[in-house]
Amino acid sequence: MGVTDPAGPVMDRDEVDRALARLGQEHEAIETSLLALQDHAGRRLLEGAELTGVTQERWQATEARITLLWSYFDAYTAALRGARDIRARRRWSSREDLAELTELLRGTSVAVPDPGNGRLSEILSLAELVDRMNELYATSLDLVVAADAVWSALPARIDLLSAELQRTRQLAHSVGVRPGEHPAGDDLERITRTLTRLREDVIRDPLAFWVPARGSSAPGGGRPDTTVYDREARALEDVRREIDAVLTVRQDAEARLIRLRDVLSRADRTLAEARTARGEVLAKIAATEVPVVSGPPTVLQEQLATAAEYRRGAQWHRLSPLLESLEQKAEDELLRAREQLTAVTAPLAVRAELRGRLDAYKAKVARHGLAEDPFLVERYDAARRMLWSAPCDLRVAEQAVLRYQRAAAELLSAAPEDRKGDQ
Repeated sequence: MGVTDPAGPVMDRDEVDRALARLGQEHEAIETSLLALQDHAGRRLLEGAELTGVTQERWQATEARITLLWSYFDAYTAALRGARDIRARRRWSSREDLAELTELLRGTSVAVPDPGNGRLSEILSLAELVDRMNELYATSLDLVVAADAVWSALPARIDLLSAELQRTRQLAHSVGVRPGEHPAGDDLERITRTLTRLREDVIRDPLAFWVPARGSSAPGGGRPDTTVYDREARALEDVRREIDAVLTVRQDAEARLIRLRDVLSRADRTLAEARTARGEVLAKIAATEVPVVSGPPTVLQEQLATAAEYRRGAQWHRLSPLLESLEQKAEDELLRAREQLTAVTAPLAVRAELRGRLDAYKAKVARHGLAEDPFLVERYDAARRMLWSAPCDLRVAEQAVLRYQRAAAELLSAAPEDRKGDQ
């Protein structure tokens, strides 16, 4: 939209003709802009919508501005028509005509409505009138474009997300993820309510979801506020991941249950082996503290039975966390059983080590031709009787082995050099 020239001295005919031509072009541009505003999709939606909140308040004010804008344009049109009529009186305008045209084109001569100051009308120049129209047009267009931008962006995105939400709800229901039974089911209900309310709010009050651009003077400068939408989209994605996890459980539940039974069975067998070994240790080893072996964990077996029941009942949302917990507990139980077996059989391992050490030293002295030494034979027989008798006192047996080692070492150190091949 254009701006007229400032007032000046009486115009000549050429100046008048140039001014009328410019004003005609300006009039056409203003009319085109006003018609475009009138036909703007955003304005038509605003007229037909049941608005609330800030949008209702601002649209009422904007409707009044648009009405005033058309009144200004009508006054502008009448002034231009009057100027053209004066110019058309004569081919060569008189001095009086030129003065009148100068006053009309550059002076303060156009009466327009003045609703803002309590007066029926005020007198403006064409330049001032165009400035007023420019301001009213920019303000009105800014609101219309902002509302249209929100309506163009958010409802469609909300509808797409709602469709995705519906598909997710159906999938969740098929795997037992329902409100009141699983947190993801409750989340789906909350997301549904939020999106429904968000769409209603966007339709009724789009300007509440508009963030103006800082420092921008262009109409519609800004962006739709998608904060709530983005939050719910992320929440729906989290629910989808949870449902995917439940679906994975449904696909491999039987294999995981079989692995769980195997791990718990190995733990039970290990504990049984530890209990048997404890009886053997108590019978064969004397003066030794042997730890008590605990029984199989009945709680894990009960939970395993519950997991199998969940699988038969297709309660995948309950089976998923139970399987994860059971898998960790089963591995811990197997490790505990192995540790108990190791602790129980430690005395037998010590006895085996002492037996091996005794026989190793006997073989060593035999290589040096000292196997028949009476002193060594006596020490060896004493240690062997202790290690191969039941119950075996490990502390006494260890001392006997050490005595045999020391005796063998003394004889080996005293033997001739040519008999110390391995020393």
